[in-house]
Amino acid sequence: MYYDEYKYLNEKENVHVFGFIDRMDFAYAAADFIISRSGASSISELCIVGKPTVLIPSPNVAEDHQTKNAMSLFDNKAAILLKEIELEEKFKRTFADLVSNDELQEKLSKRIHKRALPNATNNIVDEIERLIGIRK
Repeated sequence: MYYDEYKYLNEKENVHVFGFIDRMDFAYAAADFIISRSGASSISELCIVGKPTVLIPSPNVAEDHQTKNAMSLFDNKAAILLKEIELEEKFKRTFADLVSNDELQEKLSKRIHKRALPNATNNIVDEIERLIGIRK
């Protein structure tokens, strides 16, 4: 959807625009910063990755759940939150401030990584087993 509009930016140094990425693990590893929507799976991945992150929740989802997800990180100073309606006015300045502030990058990285739950699946299974009486 946005690829055709922004693919011209591939001509810039250190900028790579893709229509789709099959291996997000490689993309996350290569990135210095991450700009992302804020679905639950994305939030979980971003916490594990621990990179400075700008979240732009989609306003077009049920019950505005992406904003609620993003707020959980923003309220803990673990990510930057920009609403889609603010992009024209605030994105360039916000991103430029992030890129030029090593201390902010380090704080965001540490704080978002601290929110990671790498054993979440095991914890959920353990709780289900406890609830159905398989485990105490």
